[in-house]
Amino acid sequence: MPAALRAIGLLAVGMALVLGLAWAAVMVVSDNRLNQRVDVPRETIAVPTDITSIQRGQHLASAVAACVDCHGPSLAGKIFVDDPALGRIVSPNLNRGGIGSTFADADFVRAHTGFAIGGVAPLGHPAPLTTLVDEDLLAWDAIWAAGGHPHTVFRLTPDELLRIAAGRVVRVV
Repeated sequence: MPAALRAIGLLAVGMALVLGLAWAAVMVVSDNRLNQRVDVPRETIAVPTDITSIQRGQHLASAVAACVDCHGPSLAGKIFVDDPALGRIVSPNLNRGGIGSTFADADFVRAHTGFAIGGVAPLGHPAPLTTLVDEDLLAWDAIWAAGGHPHTVFRLTPDELLRIAAGRVVRVV
């Protein structure tokens, strides 16, 4: 019996040593990866100074300033209509965080679109939705839309977006 206990003891000590060495190896490898430095070359960004670009910037700045009318002072969204006969119409959150910002309720978005927040595709909703397309999108050759999952997008033209979403072009001021 004492020989069996000694063998079990040696086996336990051996396993503890192996586990200790494995843990130390994992710590060394993870520490090396966490402290790894990557040199990223600096890129020169060309800032356009022509009058057309400046006017475009002024237009975009004034358009964003007008967003507070619909989306609230912090652009975190607000309730437009809350009427039992009409339903609840909520403008979406236009910012990505900050004090006082809130996102649309995930259950609300999924119930009305069939998709998770961040992946709402322009088609395939359980019921028809009104889709408003900013006329500024028409200036682009290609745009990207969510593909039904927060990590999936697809490329299309503004005309294709209007067609598949039965969208209506509006001027955002």
